[in-house]
Amino acid sequence: MDPDVLPGLHTSDLVLINFAGRRLYDRETFASAMAEALSSPLRDIRTELEVNDIRFATPDVAIVSLTKTVHDERFGTEGPAELPLAGAMTYVMVRQGDDWRIALAQTTPIQ
Repeated sequence: MDPDVLPGLHTSDLVLINFAGRRLYDRETFASAMAEALSSPLRDIRTELEVNDIRFATPDVAIVSLTKTVHDERFGTEGPAELPLAGAMTYVMVRQGDDWRIALAQTTPIQ
């Protein structure tokens, strides 16, 4: 995966809270964290998102509810995962011109 693709879908002033509760501020910090993860064994963890609901707070702001499923494909991993393999995810998306960007991404683990 190209580490620039996913961060490019976010606003420059992004706020992101991941599965483990780590909070990242701004797209550059997120891009750096993505590059670091993709150069480690974490590159073999794949996530899948399913959109459950979209609601518009305004015509230019959408709240998107998703289910995140984690597929740990690292070689040799056995036993229980450190984190749950499913999460409730929320995006706050904003329209920027003709495009939509993620301004906030937050994941809550599902036990």
